[in-house]
Amino acid sequence: MRKNRILIIEDNRILRDGITALINRQKDFTVNAVSDGGHNVLAIARTVKPHVVLLDLGLENQESLKMVEDLKKEFSRIKIIGMGLAPAQSDIMECVQAGADGFILKDANVEDVIYTIRAVVAGKTVLPTPMTGSLFFQIANQALLKEKRNLSRAIRMTEREKEIIALITDGMSNKQIGDRLNIATFTVKSHVHNILEKLEIHSRLQIANYSHDEEISKPCSERSSKK
Repeated sequence: MRKNRILIIEDNRILRDGITALINRQKDFTVNAVSDGGHNVLAIARTVKPHVVLLDLGLENQESLKMVEDLKKEFSRIKIIGMGLAPAQSDIMECVQAGADGFILKDANVEDVIYTIRAVVAGKTVLPTPMTGSLFFQIANQALLKEKRNLSRAIRMTEREKEIIALITDGMSNKQIGDRLNIATFTVKSHVHNILEKLEIHSRLQIANYSHDEEISKPCSERSSKK
């Protein structure tokens, strides 16, 4: 199983070590690097290329929101989850506006922490449960969706990649796609690999979700066959 790489930025060593141990017990995640926020976080991110960053929003002597903005600016597809203890709604809103994809309360239980990380990796928005019915949550959610749409539009897919995305969404295997498009199976695999890399995702299901979000059309050959 391919593991999602995680970078933890937390200045409390006990908490940092505890979160690391918790995550490393999961089969689908691994902590590749940790930081107290005092070092060059961007340099660490360039080295380990994390899929997810867990970032303490209360770092001493550091502007955490600026860190979120800088990470998103350089690594647009990275997932960032803010962490805090009883933050004000305005603090979480600022975190979302800076580019964070979710938020974890530091007093959350183990199940909630792991659920939040997995959900954010899958493209969902996760904010603290007490907020999910509020007007604030709706505003924050709309801000996140707008940001995701802007990022999606910036990704350029070739026509062949669009064809393959549409066929994956239809549930076709690589061999079936190759037969439909009259190309070799290994060529399909290469295209699928490129699609995953461009979207910075890890499964065919996530490709299908991207297709639904972006309304990828059917291949021209399929459209013409139905006339």
